[in-house]
Amino acid sequence: MTGWVHLVGAGPGDPELLTLKAARLLAATDVVVHDRLVHPRLLSLARRGAKLVFAGKEGGRRHVAQDEIHRILIAEARAGRDVVRLKGGDPFVFGRGGEEALALREAGIPFDVVPGVTSGIAAPACAGIPVTHRGVASSVTFATARLGAGETDWKRLAAAETLVLFMCGQKLARSAAALVEAGLKAGTPCAVVEAGSWERQRIVTGTLGTIAARAARTGSPALLVVGEVVSLRESLGGWIGWPETPRRKAG
Repeated sequence: MTGWVHLVGAGPGDPELLTLKAARLLAATDVVVHDRLVHPRLLSLARRGAKLVFAGKEGGRRHVAQDEIHRILIAEARAGRDVVRLKGGDPFVFGRGGEEALALREAGIPFDVVPGVTSGIAAPACAGIPVTHRGVASSVTFATARLGAGETDWKRLAAAETLVLFMCGQKLARSAAALVEAGLKAGTPCAVVEAGSWERQRIVTGTLGTIAARAARTGSPALLVVGEVVSLRESLGGWIGWPETPRRKAG
């Protein structure tokens, strides 16, 4: 009997942002195939005796190839085991979940998708930055910091009211420069949110002209948020603590 594969979003990092459905599936599954951006505490939610398979990726370093991940998912399911493919954030937001879904469909493996809280919204929120705000920005654009020829339409991204750029850690300086070259002012507010919602979360604010110097040695994962909404952090940042928001007495 063929097993089932669940493509599950783990959220941005904080284990308490995992959905109830994801937690239930983890507690019942036979195999967990997980990314490096999955918080270690989430793996403790897996059924006792479940097989844990690391399938992490990191730019510029050795990683498990996407085709190999497809092979693992298909092989485990064909062996009759239920599999949770646990991915940081949301499977369908720069998580290559669509590719995995297509591979499973082609192989005749039953699967479903459990959405997760995307870091594109959650990480800025943890930093006190709403990606939309009445009178400031009515839309948000998500993109990745790919810099290959023809891969990124920087002029289109520069026109966004709010831009959230994923995977910008090692490409921060080049991304900021590309946006200025595409028409944005060097004084445009922006922020880098590194490891959003994790215990090691780090937030650096500045402008497109200063952010690379201010956020030197940016680690991974990191997002670049660009737009006037970043200025709201001055009012909201002190009231939004992470991972725990202190309770304040009224009056």
